[in-house]
Amino acid sequence: MKQHMASPISGLVFVLVFITSFSVRGQAVRVAIAANTEFVMQAMKRAYEEKGQSKIDLIISSSGKLTAQITHGAPYDIFLSADMKYPEHLYKAGYALHRPDVYAYGRLVLWTLKNIDIDAGFEILKSPEIRTIAVANPATAPYGVAAIQALKEAGVYRAVRDKIVFGESISQVNQYLLSGVADVAFTAKSVVNAPGLTDKGKWTEPADSLYSPIMQGAVILKHASQTNLTAAQAFYRFLSSSEGKAIFQAYGYRTR
Repeated sequence: MKQHMASPISGLVFVLVFITSFSVRGQAVRVAIAANTEFVMQAMKRAYEEKGQSKIDLIISSSGKLTAQITHGAPYDIFLSADMKYPEHLYKAGYALHRPDVYAYGRLVLWTLKNIDIDAGFEILKSPEIRTIAVANPATAPYGVAAIQALKEAGVYRAVRDKIVFGESISQVNQYLLSGVADVAFTAKSVVNAPGLTDKGKWTEPADSLYSPIMQGAVILKHASQTNLTAAQAFYRFLSSSEGKAIFQAYGYRTR
């Protein structure tokens, strides 16, 4: 009787295919997120992973810095910006698989931990009791652009510009306020709605007329097609699902 021996080469091919398949399925989806979404995306990550889906790795920075990292080869699968400009740039430059989608509309707030009557309007920012105003760097952070625009539209920018301290992102702006470096800060509404921060200080929302709507865009990056495109697409769809939208709304975002 003849015995059929398995070819060593075919066995090696099977092992390589198995290992490759396992590594793709098991690899976390790397999601680069603008700093204003830090807390809402942590909630999104928990909700998604609890379903037994792919693991999600969050990389947090300003939209501008993340864009620079992506163009220099950072291995990210999805990018959530604080505006549409940066993801549109990545799409036009060939780094994204599709045009950006609006995943949420952000809201700007003025926040303080001190006994300052911020409900009195922006004129209070001229007061001597306010020595420092934290704002995200408008060169890299869209919320910084919105804050400066609001100050100018309110007619107080020239009077208070020497009080402004810039943080490289919303995260650093929050640190300035929480550490006492800043007396007031312009941050995202999603921050003051985050667990552990809802009872810290007080905040107010500037009028919509003071700054342009903060349309926040997302894209799947070309890097995902090299590793785990199916997993990236699944998480991307979750962001716009009814559950995903409810999570964004719970943190103060509008989703339409």
